[in-house]
Amino acid sequence: MRFDLITIFPEFFTGPLDYGIVRRAREARLIETHVHDLRNFAHDRHRTVDDRPFGGGEGMVMKPEPIFEAVESLVGSASAPASASTAIVLLSASGKIFGQPVARRFAVLERIVLLCGRYEGVDERVAENLATDEVSVGDFVLSGGELPAAMILDAVTRLIPGALGNEDSTVNESFSEPVPNVRDGFTSRGFGNESRPEVSGAVHGILDYPHYTRPQSFRGWDVPEILIGGNHEEIRLWRRKKALEKTARNRPDLLAAREEAPRRKS
Repeated sequence: MRFDLITIFPEFFTGPLDYGIVRRAREARLIETHVHDLRNFAHDRHRTVDDRPFGGGEGMVMKPEPIFEAVESLVGSASAPASASTAIVLLSASGKIFGQPVARRFAVLERIVLLCGRYEGVDERVAENLATDEVSVGDFVLSGGELPAAMILDAVTRLIPGALGNEDSTVNESFSEPVPNVRDGFTSRGFGNESRPEVSGAVHGILDYPHYTRPQSFRGWDVPEILIGGNHEEIRLWRRKKALEKTARNRPDLLAAREEAPRRKS
């Protein structure tokens, strides 16, 4: 299996890839790991990979062009159908929870491309039109996707035959229930962060709303017009609606928990 890790901090992976089961799997040629510096795919003088969010808000958002170019340099055009043997995984606090069933699904693939987000988030067009999966490693916020990428690489590697030496090790451990070895159609969304105050359109206890940055139009995918108009109340309501839609799609358990809380109090 081949792992490609796309990051603005390639040196981060020097440690995680050089120890334990991952190192042994590399030495045994059970896996290949390739780390790619995202800034190599930014062509302005400052190698810029982020910009201000449309519609206002905190922080900076990672631009779509360098990420698309980096991935397409590895697997071909994003407009072509993705190979069933390849997963393009966006690490995202707004993603579906990564667990052992997902690790087993990934372990039968030939290639996994891991996209490590940073800053406030990743332009939503990456999630909608490039990634095959959006994955979160838990209900907490990290500074970026590098740690989750290392965790996923480790979890998947140890499921590859020969990586552990004793195959029963993966049969008799936690979360070892069998699942079908098929892709289940996970969809992808952007790199979310902590819930924001109500004034920004976020709703506490659910996932983040989609982020967009420049360019306004990218490969025919336009930033939603409402974010360009400057009406802050409309933007707030739109963000709230989209955050709820994303939560219903990716983490319906969070909505169920919100509905259950008032019943418990009563």
